[in-house]
Amino acid sequence: MEYVVDQRLLVRKRHLPIAEMGIFAGHFADPCRIPVCGRTIARDGKRRYVSHGERLIMPELPEVETVRRGLAPVMEGSRFAHVVARRGDLRWPLPKDFAKRLEGHTVTGLGRRAKYLLADLSSGDVLLMHLGMSGSFRVTHPHGVASPGAYYHERSQAAAHDHVVFEMSNGALIAFNDPRRFGSMKLVRRTELGEEPLLRALGPEPLGNAFDAAMLARACHGKKTSLKAALSDQRVVAGLGNIYVCEALHRALLSPKRTASTIATRTGAPNERAKHLVEAIRAVLADAIKAGGSSLRDHKQTNGELGLFQHNFRVYDREGEHCPTPKCSGIIKRIVQTGRSTFFCPVCQR
Repeated sequence: MEYVVDQRLLVRKRHLPIAEMGIFAGHFADPCRIPVCGRTIARDGKRRYVSHGERLIMPELPEVETVRRGLAPVMEGSRFAHVVARRGDLRWPLPKDFAKRLEGHTVTGLGRRAKYLLADLSSGDVLLMHLGMSGSFRVTHPHGVASPGAYYHERSQAAAHDHVVFEMSNGALIAFNDPRRFGSMKLVRRTELGEEPLLRALGPEPLGNAFDAAMLARACHGKKTSLKAALSDQRVVAGLGNIYVCEALHRALLSPKRTASTIATRTGAPNERAKHLVEAIRAVLADAIKAGGSSLRDHKQTNGELGLFQHNFRVYDREGEHCPTPKCSGIIKRIVQTGRSTFFCPVCQR
């Protein structure tokens, strides 16, 4: 019996250019770029093409948390019995002696930092994993054992892009499938994790205790950028992406075009806007995680039904539709900010 934790490439032939994928989750310092649809994708010197009308969406915090919750039951407390790396690189080269450094060691915990998965190992290493745009984990359990988590989604057994396979001591096979190879895996010593370049510049977790109105106001104090741009900056708050920034701003009734500094007083203290915005961010992320994240294609609940968080979008991808805010007469509008599509209501979002 096969299940999948699947937040792969999400494509919907509607409205948006591929240009909105201009910034990768985690702000990778990497020459990989995703330009306007129909043009090339440059990756490691190779030229790739995306058809007109297709839109690529990077998994955001709720999708990665969904993956973590699905993998935890088969990884935590289990040992890497055998590891197969079918190629030497994903987005970057895999670590030297990758398989040897994993085999024989137990996963003591599976966490998440922003859009990264972190598997703590008994060796003192941490396996740092990123899904990229098309990465997914497929779990195969022997003898038809029940699904190990509520967030696994049935998928075909096509394995052409299974680049890394973990055979766990509990019998589970975990395959990392990534057609576009924008995902990554890296081994970091736990004692050096605070200095890891991929993590050290990240802001606080939006669902953590450190994230509150005072913190957000301080981060935005004096910023002349738009509020949308500030919230999309991983240094301000970690894990937020285009979808949930748009949705949170609508819930808080704040315009994405508003100057970021206007959520703080002259001294940097939070005002009511900051308080409402923090509440909205927490609420929209909690709702999305409860729904198993958002996807626009090939993502089903365990009972086979659709109806995940994308069906609860208030503004994202709703250009031209009526605003769902009670008694609001506005029509959802789409604009482009810093190369990304922004959806908002010009009437109730001020």
